[in-house]
Amino acid sequence: MSLTGKIALVTGGAQGIGREIALGLAEDGADVAICDVNLEAAQKTASDMAAKGRKTHALKANVAASAEVTAMIDQVVEKLGRIDILVNNAGITRDGLILRMKEEDWDLVLDINLKGSFNCAKAALKYMSKQRGGAIINIASIVGAMGNAGQANYVASKAGLIGLTKTIAREYANRGVTSNAVAPGFIDTAMTQALSETVRAELSKQIPLGRLGSPGDVASAVRFLASPSATYITGQVIHVNGGMYM
Repeated sequence: MSLTGKIALVTGGAQGIGREIALGLAEDGADVAICDVNLEAAQKTASDMAAKGRKTHALKANVAASAEVTAMIDQVVEKLGRIDILVNNAGITRDGLILRMKEEDWDLVLDINLKGSFNCAKAALKYMSKQRGGAIINIASIVGAMGNAGQANYVASKAGLIGLTKTIAREYANRGVTSNAVAPGFIDTAMTQALSETVRAELSKQIPLGRLGSPGDVASAVRFLASPSATYITGQVIHVNGGMYM
């Protein structure tokens, strides 16, 4: 799955799943730009990739702000030469039951998770369309397919992201651009590590494979969809959840 000569951008790529994706793409030969609101952490991830001989660039941008996103994509192309792979990974949660959910928490999650991915895709497609090739990979979620109590805003954003993924696939297939989503289940990250052992054990019982996934499990799916092996796959959702949702 060689990505030699390809340029990738990973949003929210400074830590967790995003960092694992960025490092995986670099391991496959891509030069990778990292966008994150935490510039210092993004620079650390970029430094780790540079140490392995990859060209890289760290940027800070609010993906919900279209002007910042346009400037970010332009800067990636200016610094690294082009953009072949976009991974929309940036996302946040602001959980709460519907009757208690604040309007600003609804708006913020939709702005970052859904509008942010739209902004990044729109800016990248300008270049991908001209070069007649590219891969957009959106990080959705298991809850976008099955729903989840207490996460109406997050679920709506991820369900919307799946719809956006399929629309991009239909609109840009004739330009050689693929658009797919990866929907992780419960992954062993800082967020789930903060849960009690009892809660983690109960979660594992709901998963046929009997364990939480790793960031590397998600990254492997992204690496495949970004590779030459996946050029005839578009408009699809790859579920990485240990069988929890089928």
